[in-house]
Amino acid sequence: MPGFELWSDAERKEVNDVLETGILMRYGFDGARKGMWKAKELEAALCSRFGSKYAQLLSSGTAALTTALAALGVGAGDEVIMPAFTFVASFEAVLSVGAIPVLVDIDETLTLSPEAVRHAITERTKCIMPVHMCGSMADLDALQAICKEHNLLLLEDACQSIGGTYKGKSLGTIGDAGTFSFDFVKTMTCGEGGVVLTNNKEVYNNCDGYTDHGHDHKGVDRGADLHPFLGYNYRISELHAAVGLAQVRRVDEFLAIQKRNHAALKEILSQVPEVSFRAVPDPEGDSCTFISWFLPNEELTRAVVNEFKARGILGGNFYWFDNNWHYIRKWDHLKSATSLNRLHKDQVAALEHLALKDFSLSDAVMNRCISTSISLLWTEEQVKEKGIKMLEALKDALKKNLEKA
Repeated sequence: MPGFELWSDAERKEVNDVLETGILMRYGFDGARKGMWKAKELEAALCSRFGSKYAQLLSSGTAALTTALAALGVGAGDEVIMPAFTFVASFEAVLSVGAIPVLVDIDETLTLSPEAVRHAITERTKCIMPVHMCGSMADLDALQAICKEHNLLLLEDACQSIGGTYKGKSLGTIGDAGTFSFDFVKTMTCGEGGVVLTNNKEVYNNCDGYTDHGHDHKGVDRGADLHPFLGYNYRISELHAAVGLAQVRRVDEFLAIQKRNHAALKEILSQVPEVSFRAVPDPEGDSCTFISWFLPNEELTRAVVNEFKARGILGGNFYWFDNNWHYIRKWDHLKSATSLNRLHKDQVAALEHLALKDFSLSDAVMNRCISTSISLLWTEEQVKEKGIKMLEALKDALKKNLEKA
């Protein structure tokens, strides 16, 4: 799945360029950097590859989400509708700008259920934030229609779906803004990093200042910059940008391998009648970082997970229902509003309400789901070998369960 698996001389060359100048900061030191601006180059490359007018690099995907929310004007008391299956960074970013995360059910796309979104809209709703989980996309036509009907913002958390598309457009470029994460295990990596993509110049200008203490970057040097609004330090370094510059040039290579291995593994798993696969609104646009598949019920799914574990093949297979990082069922710290800094009373009330909210529709999806990560290192023979091991374990687990019944 991640670009670090195919680390090469291309990445080393870009990093060495920076080390030779000794200028690790993305701003200033014009003479000493000898014309090298890796962050600027990467932003231009991202716009070109993914079809966005503007790109603002940041220190992480979490910083990208936080910045995008602020740049869009989301703040204190605003409600942001998001899915119950995501990474913790999604709700952390919402809380960090003073807004209220409103978590709703997913469907078999493993992303936002449009019906659940409609039922969650209130007079305080400001933004809908689909999270394109495990490489594939939400139903963006339906969500865009809802946003248009209710005059809401659409912010795509595309951190797990770099290279995915929806009807020919790159995920992350379809809403008012979108974000990628470039952490170590993403499709392309900077080691750590993220980006906000947008086609709106005002949103971009807001991001540009917000990530660098409010600097407007219009002065002849940093000391001459004005500060039209408050900002924070979410800057990416030139070293991290250098890694990403090499990686973005290899994204198509990574995607081709993922899609080949995904298709081969899916063909093997399809031999089991009890196995079905996630719904993908645009199959051509699946980035194929994971293959997500279902069994008929929780009991059978747990039996398969246990069989995988017993055979030492659970690694790379994720049972999200029991996962601490990605599904609301285990987010006790969120539901109890446990925070080192004091949250607003409205945020606390909303979070404590999550402990009482019925997520049975999402449970019925997640307790049957296993996601298998797709490695870039697998040869065709290795994919076949992995698939056969999974197939044998699947069949044995199902047989044991039937005999027990």
